[in-house]
Amino acid sequence: MSFNSVWFILIAVLWIGYFILEGFDFGVGILLKVVAKNQAERRAVLTTLGPLWDGNEVWLLVAGGATFAAFPEWYATLFSGFYLPLFLILVSLIVRGVAFEYRSKYGKAQWRNRWDNAIVVASFIPALLWGVAFANIVRGVPLEKSATGAIEYAGGFFNLLNPYALIGGLTTLSLFVTHGAFFLALKTEGDIRVRANAIGIKMGLVTAVLAVVFLGWTLAALTSKASVVTGSLIVVVSWLAALAANYKGREGWAFLFSAITTAFVVITLFFGLYPNVMPNITAGGPGLDIFNASSTQYTLKVMTVVAAVMTPLVLIYQGWTYWVFRKRINPNQIAKPESGVLDSINA
Repeated sequence: MSFNSVWFILIAVLWIGYFILEGFDFGVGILLKVVAKNQAERRAVLTTLGPLWDGNEVWLLVAGGATFAAFPEWYATLFSGFYLPLFLILVSLIVRGVAFEYRSKYGKAQWRNRWDNAIVVASFIPALLWGVAFANIVRGVPLEKSATGAIEYAGGFFNLLNPYALIGGLTTLSLFVTHGAFFLALKTEGDIRVRANAIGIKMGLVTAVLAVVFLGWTLAALTSKASVVTGSLIVVVSWLAALAANYKGREGWAFLFSAITTAFVVITLFFGLYPNVMPNITAGGPGLDIFNASSTQYTLKVMTVVAAVMTPLVLIYQGWTYWVFRKRINPNQIAKPESGVLDSINA
């Protein structure tokens, strides 16, 4: 296997990690004001994310950095052509991080409520736009060669808002919301757990419908890809298993199968994309693949050695973090905030 293929796979793995971990993170943020009916419950919901949310975002940084180093042409075309949606995602992530930290720095209920609204909106936007972005990458976008010979995006923002991409965005949005509901049911006790379990059932059915439409559309466009068919079948089976486990109150299994579903959604899309990294929707036009978009073989070789050493350490550390903060959280454990008293989602 060439280093080009190795790094295509490694980048897929990074996106799998990001979508699984940040996926439930986004889902919890979107559900904040739905599952939590008072300040103690909201603080309990946010406490489930307190030690985890910033570590989850590291997967995005590494995925972006790996793409820049391994496939610089892909990185350049992607970030220039998808500038506005990626900018909106970046702003949302910044606002979301600020909201987590600042909502507890002032005791007034109105102050907290505004930051809670910011968390909901800043979680909703990336959950939708990541699906739109990936659907466009798999579908293909208009590309052309510039005067310097570089392959550049030739469309505009509204070219990205096509029906297939919007269905992809709604699919990731509903998937992340359900994934977040399963996580909350696993990590909380009392009324929050009951509400999260009920939302998981309802949103899970919505996600199932959207996923069938999106994956069916993908299969229709990639009829020669047997691996896409296999990946789609695994997605269906694992999602049904997640819904069944949630219905029976087995939150751990529900979350596990939801994570498997999320992983195979990404795997299926990368299967459909390989060996391209950004196909041209215009027949006969120039496109980018793992060969004409990559760095030199020596660069890829050095990166592979570094990844082989560092990746296990990162996985061990993050796994340890989740193990340490594995206990359920009950709103009764959260002290009632007093006016002017500071608290933290990490408490």
